Amino acid sequence: MLNTNGLNTNGLNMNGLYTNGEPIADTKAPGGPVETRWERRRFSAKLVNPANKRKMSVIVVGTGLAGASAGATLAELGYRVRSYCYQDSPRRAHSIAAQGGINAAKNYRNDGDSVYRLFYDTVKGGDFRARESNVHRLAEVSVNIIDQCVAQGVPFAREYGGLLDTRSFGGTQVSRTFYARGQTGQQLLLGAYQALERQIAAGNVVMNARHEMLELIVVDGRARGIVVRDLITGEITTDFADAVVLASGGYGNVFFLSTNAKGCNVTATWRAHRKGALFANPCYTQIHPTCIPQSGDHQSKLTLMSESLRNDGRVWVPKKVGDHRAPVDIPEDERDYYLERIYPAFGNLVPRDIASRAAKNVCDEGRGVGPGGLGVYLDFADAIARLGRPAVEAKYGNLFEMYQRITGEDPYQVPMRIYPAVHYTMGGLWVDYDLQATIPGLFVVGEANFSDHGANRLGASALMQGLADGYFVLPNTIGDYLAAGPFEKVDEAHPAAVEARAHVEDRVARLLAIKGDRTVDSFHRELGRIMWEYCGMERTDEGLRKAIEMIRALRDEFWQRVKVPGDGEGLNQALERAGRVADFFELAELMCVDALHREESCGGHFRAESQTPDGEAERDDERFSYVAAWEYTGAGEPPVLHKEDLTFEYVHPTQRSYK
Repeated sequence: MLNTNGLNTNGLNMNGLYTNGEPIADTKAPGGPVETRWERRRFSAKLVNPANKRKMSVIVVGTGLAGASAGATLAELGYRVRSYCYQDSPRRAHSIAAQGGINAAKNYRNDGDSVYRLFYDTVKGGDFRARESNVHRLAEVSVNIIDQCVAQGVPFAREYGGLLDTRSFGGTQVSRTFYARGQTGQQLLLGAYQALERQIAAGNVVMNARHEMLELIVVDGRARGIVVRDLITGEITTDFADAVVLASGGYGNVFFLSTNAKGCNVTATWRAHRKGALFANPCYTQIHPTCIPQSGDHQSKLTLMSESLRNDGRVWVPKKVGDHRAPVDIPEDERDYYLERIYPAFGNLVPRDIASRAAKNVCDEGRGVGPGGLGVYLDFADAIARLGRPAVEAKYGNLFEMYQRITGEDPYQVPMRIYPAVHYTMGGLWVDYDLQATIPGLFVVGEANFSDHGANRLGASALMQGLADGYFVLPNTIGDYLAAGPFEKVDEAHPAAVEARAHVEDRVARLLAIKGDRTVDSFHRELGRIMWEYCGMERTDEGLRKAIEMIRALRDEFWQRVKVPGDGEGLNQALERAGRVADFFELAELMCVDALHREESCGGHFRAESQTPDGEAERDDERFSYVAAWEYTGAGEPPVLHKEDLTFEYVHPTQRSYK
């Protein structure tokens, strides 16, 4: 029997998938004018004097843009920092793979850009599912990031006269994206890495590479440490600090095939979630429209082609269904430049979610190109004719070379073939305005948190958020928490530490003891297929319910049949992957529950039941204008939904249109 709130009389939501809990609110963001909130928060935050900073320690997990910049800046301030990454070097973090650029409201082009316009574009681009306070702060801080990186020697592209150059990205009508050819992430990460290495050399940061965080240690309700495994020796140890910062990236690899590096995983944040940190908006995943199409079942990942290519490349498919002629043989009047046709105001630079769904639609109509018809053309013939090949090479040369090496096709002679693929995750651990999770002392930065992008991230905003969090936001807010310290000393003998370590050891032993007949990757690939089919670009009520049943059955099979060869006493990459995939199973179910409960379409979450007559996403602001923050209640138990209501004082929600 259901009550008027759609709940069963025992408190469970329909089908017992989740329960409704108390609302949650961000109590750290000041009220008043949005343009002064960050300044007022910085002034009201408690400070730690320099002598006391030297007595305090912070653990930073992850060394990408957010983690490296946070570790370097906190050490520069005087805190004792211990940094962890599972790669063999901090500079191998996945941030290095970002290509196209970083947004900043510098308005060097004098084309109408401003902090307020970047704020507006980001809230609108996220389909009005982000906090205004966070987004405005991000826009404010963006102008400082460029100065910081230039001072570090980041080789941004420059115009003929020596001024910094910019280009456009999706969802904007101004040119605000700073770039270093097609390797912006690499250059920015090297800048942050140099800053981190400087602090390592000074003795202010202790770097622990090839260590994976497998558990969070919570003492008296506060995050006080982590349990890690040395990936070379297999040794499991504990480490303690006054605060813990997670900068461990996103969870796109739950889909198996994604643009993420193979090592990217959810384990650090999921372990924190199991200890009480709420997980927000897990169903908000971004499908990037500009990826090299899958070539076969043998592939273990996909390759991103930068969104910057849509500045000069034109996207098209044949007008006729089943037209398999070579692109050069298809006359201009038989080509459908569908983005330019449907969205004339933005053309090929519509936001990623819209471009991705449009590509899916034309392929579903039978007009896709390449093997299986799962591709569209990205054509540079007009740009080469207009600008000349040398100019195109100067802007995109390394991207063209990468495409040619992977596909064997020369994009200077024939159009690229692209298709949408999983790229970024807007969901993550819930944090307040100070970037603190619901566990005191646990701070979450970069893609690991949910905070700034809403239901869709605009291109070139990931690098902006990572560096904003690490260089400028966290160093100003973590002191408000640490001002109450130093806290009680904790060591490996503390009961909470003993329990956390025992849990990790038991989990490792359990995985090794199964000795089944299926590889970890076979389970991961099957999970990815389920997620892509039912929780990918388009979702339905029926499909999501089916996916939840399939995930549960596959998870049970995993714990009975997975084969993890070797032991835990040394390098064992199968064991590493098994632990990560086990967490992906739990995350995947929560993603589907979140997508099922949100009976609207917004940004990267497209429910087929909620669309306009012309196929665009149809939000339901009256029912779903909130952040969905989920509480873990135990293995196999329904999670608890806590809602954070979103209010819009400056950018009022409207039907998002790029036409």
